[in-house]
Amino acid sequence: MASTCCCSCRPDFAALAGATRAFTASATPLVGHVPTIAITPVADGRTGAYESNAAQTWRLVEKVYELIASKVTLPGGRPLRIVVAPEIVYGPRSGAVAQAYYATQGVSANIWISRSWAYSDELMSACMGVGSTEWTQAAYGLNQTDRPGAVWLKAFCAAMDEKKRPIFSIYSPDLEDEKEPLNDFVATRLLRFARGAAAVAEMRGKNYLSVGSVSMGIIGSDVRRNLFQQYLGMGTVSYDMVGVQGRMERGLYDHEELARAVTFMKTFAIDFGVGKRPWSSEKLLEDCCKMALIVRDLMVGNPRLADPAVGKKQGFKADVEFAQGCNAIAAGTQGQRQWTDLYPNYDLVESVLCGSFDWNGYRAPYVVATENDSKNAIGMLTAYLLTGMPQLFADIRTNWTPASIKKATGIDVSKKVPGGIIDKRNSGAGALDYALDVPGLVKGSAQMSMQEVAAAIAADPKLQKKLMDKAIAGTTYMAANLEYFPGDGLSSHYRTPGGVPMTAYRFNAVGDLLTCSVVEGETVDLPVAVADHISRVTDKTWPESYWTPRGMSSFEYMNRIGPNHDANSFGLIGADMVTLCAMLRIPVDMHNVAAADVFRPTLWDRFGGDDFRACAALGPLYA
Repeated sequence: MASTCCCSCRPDFAALAGATRAFTASATPLVGHVPTIAITPVADGRTGAYESNAAQTWRLVEKVYELIASKVTLPGGRPLRIVVAPEIVYGPRSGAVAQAYYATQGVSANIWISRSWAYSDELMSACMGVGSTEWTQAAYGLNQTDRPGAVWLKAFCAAMDEKKRPIFSIYSPDLEDEKEPLNDFVATRLLRFARGAAAVAEMRGKNYLSVGSVSMGIIGSDVRRNLFQQYLGMGTVSYDMVGVQGRMERGLYDHEELARAVTFMKTFAIDFGVGKRPWSSEKLLEDCCKMALIVRDLMVGNPRLADPAVGKKQGFKADVEFAQGCNAIAAGTQGQRQWTDLYPNYDLVESVLCGSFDWNGYRAPYVVATENDSKNAIGMLTAYLLTGMPQLFADIRTNWTPASIKKATGIDVSKKVPGGIIDKRNSGAGALDYALDVPGLVKGSAQMSMQEVAAAIAADPKLQKKLMDKAIAGTTYMAANLEYFPGDGLSSHYRTPGGVPMTAYRFNAVGDLLTCSVVEGETVDLPVAVADHISRVTDKTWPESYWTPRGMSSFEYMNRIGPNHDANSFGLIGADMVTLCAMLRIPVDMHNVAAADVFRPTLWDRFGGDDFRACAALGPLYA
């Protein structure tokens, strides 16, 4: 029987068998399809009804397209990819045309749009069928009177609910004027959906890199492979820390870049400590920079490590395998304690990689969790993808009430922080951007999403320089406390300014269930004497961020949050986090987001709005 495959599809197997392995270049550090959202217009297919709706339907699609294209970006300011159905869907065949086109475009999310009644489930099943069960779906029905989109919207969402296919319903509470721009309510929900859908797509098919294993018995360091796969669509890769030491000893890093890194780090104020230290100042700084290069190379690869000419010149053996990296969109470093008994800690590594700049200039942040806390890395990753902003890993170090502050310092802060504060401090691994108010650099940032703020900075070299200069001026690297880190290290020390909106979050593993806590608040400027006292009695070498939650006391936050770590993002992003968790079917166990801002699929209403019941009925997105 003859092969059914066309000749143009048949690979040249002989050429493939004889090919030499090489480092395959990609447009971005991580390999993967650009997150792509489809917009699918629908209309009544009956002759006459279709014709009277077509032009206005396309104009509505154009509005949605322009809104998302202008305001939603990927990390580093990269544009989101948006495709539109080749024709309005009005029946099974036009639906199949859209489905076939979307399959070639790598679509991962879809927004249905109608200004009028349209046949629902029986005519659109082709677009919801094979190949799209993991798509994130939304539907926008225009609120008007002559051809009410709500009728189609309710019929369509009911069909999706019956199929247990979650869909986000977007419908204005007020009548809309088609001659006007999309109103704020509709625009907010469209953008919230698009940001979340892009984050879901960006994670899919990437990896979490575990450098080392469990740190100091912390349960968050236990990398749960099935949780990553079933909830996030991600793989996990384990790399023993002896491999890092092996790369350092063999010189398997870019030596020219190392020289730039060391020179750059010397622009910071550095306190190398006093007395006998394990390493000379020069070697300590150099080794910390080597570790940063190696962790980054392990995450995203480095083609220079595969180049024989570079290897010969720099004194290492080029190796394609070691150049590949793990296509890791997030990572964690164990460090303590086996590594840090002998070698410098990973504080410099994490503080630089997690930030938005290094010796190569301004760039998209990396996500690297302290102490390999992979559950905290999940939160850092999701918040980073939603905002494009660096994330702050922190210990939930101490709850300070006004009474305890007054007792310790004699200073009354009850009017400033009546509910108390959390001292968010970690071992010098905090992203350097938190030494300043980054959103405050952008004019009008209070009216922008954090993603828009990040994109504005990514597009403006002057803002980038201002950010870098302020972060460098506000940070001192300090020698590690040898009691904690016998192998020494360099910890970033800064004090986050007050008045910065900041959202705290934490993902928790409960058996085979993943949950999320999200609490909005803001940083606090304490009186200098108070902040200095807290720093002195805790650890003055570590970065400090004093934060108060909104609508609850600091003790309530401390009491209800899960483990000893949380992570934090610039901006009030709680509503976006709640929506993203619904997309991934991760129930939110605690939040302080206003009810009007909670945006979940209609299916949640069939479960009385109970997040846990809805997620339990559906199961994880990729299970």
